[in-house]
Amino acid sequence: MLEVHSPTLVLGSSQTDDVVDAEAASRAGLDVARRRSGGGAVLLVPGEHVWIDFWVPRNDELWHDDIVRAADWVGSTWLKALRHCGVVDLEVHRGGLESRRWSDLVCFAGLGPGEVTAAGHKYVGVSQRRTREWIRVQTMVHREFRADLTVAGFRLSPEQRSEAALELAPVVGVVGEETVTESVLASLPA
Repeated sequence: MLEVHSPTLVLGSSQTDDVVDAEAASRAGLDVARRRSGGGAVLLVPGEHVWIDFWVPRNDELWHDDIVRAADWVGSTWLKALRHCGVVDLEVHRGGLESRRWSDLVCFAGLGPGEVTAAGHKYVGVSQRRTREWIRVQTMVHREFRADLTVAGFRLSPEQRSEAALELAPVVGVVGEETVTESVLASLPA
């Protein structure tokens, strides 16, 4: 379980530095960092997300060579946890990556293996970093989602920034329940 100390726009491994407008990010009060997994960026704000990573060694029964199937158990774990927190009609995405408008920039705009949705809202973001010996599965749920701050640091025109924020705001699910972390831990496979 991880936290950040200041608002941070975390770029995915496939994103280049030129997607960020450093001056705009600074004006918005955003630090910029990079993770070694995933595609689109994620906004992390202290107290406004739950970030849990899972580490699976190659010899573990949860290991799977297929990256789509490797995320199934993570999605199922989050699904159980979110049900316990009162979120209904949840589904785990068991297919490959589905790109959508803005998903090259923002993780929560697209849909990937193991991610959890309900009624058109994406609740859980999942990314994987793999070696021959282990998989690190990074997961995140928003307690609060600020679409305008999420896109504030990108190299976009003011019109594009406004359009992206308007389109992203209604597709991200938010879980305000304080017991999310405990629910995830209680939902882990035995």
